[in-house]
Amino acid sequence: MKGVIFDGKAPQVVDDLTVREPGPGEVMVKIAAAGLCHSDLSVIDGTIPFPVPVVLGHEGAGTVESVGAGVTHVKPGDHVALSTLASCGTCRECGRGRPTMCRKAIGFPGKPFTRGDQQLYNFASTSVFAERTVVKAVQVVPVDPAIPFTSAALIGCGVLTGVGAAINRARVDIGDTVAVIGCGGIGLNVIQGARISGASRIIAIDAVAEKETIARTFGATDFIDARAVEDTVAAVRALEPNGVDHAFECVGPTRLTRQAIDMIDRHGQAVLLGMPAADAEASFRPAELFLDKSILGCRYGSSRPQLDIGRYAQLYAEGRLLLDELVTCTFPIDQFEEAAKATETGGVARAVLTF
Repeated sequence: MKGVIFDGKAPQVVDDLTVREPGPGEVMVKIAAAGLCHSDLSVIDGTIPFPVPVVLGHEGAGTVESVGAGVTHVKPGDHVALSTLASCGTCRECGRGRPTMCRKAIGFPGKPFTRGDQQLYNFASTSVFAERTVVKAVQVVPVDPAIPFTSAALIGCGVLTGVGAAINRARVDIGDTVAVIGCGGIGLNVIQGARISGASRIIAIDAVAEKETIARTFGATDFIDARAVEDTVAAVRALEPNGVDHAFECVGPTRLTRQAIDMIDRHGQAVLLGMPAADAEASFRPAELFLDKSILGCRYGSSRPQLDIGRYAQLYAEGRLLLDELVTCTFPIDQFEEAAKATETGGVARAVLTF
């Protein structure tokens, strides 16, 4: 079968992958569509260290092909969206409803794939840049077949992370003010999460001026072209003199971490979603935190995928959560290189690979 692998030197599309059958508590999914997230590219450029060779991809949807012993919540033929959260379900954090904090949910890549006599790792416990993948049952969530696969695929990463950051982690409330740095797939979902939560002002910030239209479509009330202003923080404070209640950094460079902190009002929250290098360090003025300001990390939108994916699918059905609009362009899996280039330029919300 076809798939996109990374061997530590360069990504390549291959057609001789195989994947093992699902074991107890596992599901084999035939992938129909997969979003290309910057995290996949971060493995390629080394920002995210990961063992190789690896089958890439972590944001996907498709149909259940077969299930292992003990799996009862899905059956062959079901349309499903996948999450990357291979949580154990039994530890203290899972028991508290915080599966993103499960210590078994990250850092334990398996090797379900083979190519010739070589075994390959799965990325983020999913590896959806392959025609078929095997995942834990807890990662598989049924969705309404009315949702196009190209849209359903995006729920499992971009939507869970961005919308979840606004709703679950920051707990944006009615009337709150919000700034969002970066209007890619994550940032746009933060914007619509803030809109769904009832924010009164949502300031979108991006270095690509052409993203203003889509940012406003998702709920931004204001847009700042970061390339056109000398001081982004001053531009935000020109709109909200005291600062905003919540600032979300969705790009990664640590200079933007500082900007997010400097944008917030007393009692405000700077929520960090962008992925810097593992050894990157950021600076800020600690004295400002005595005004009840907070700097929050956020893993995967503090999500509970088995609950949240269904919730977001319902919001989509009601017309309150946008999915189709996120799909800027689609590419067949053979055109992975073209999809990666489109994503790297920053001109697309989400490029989606299809099988």
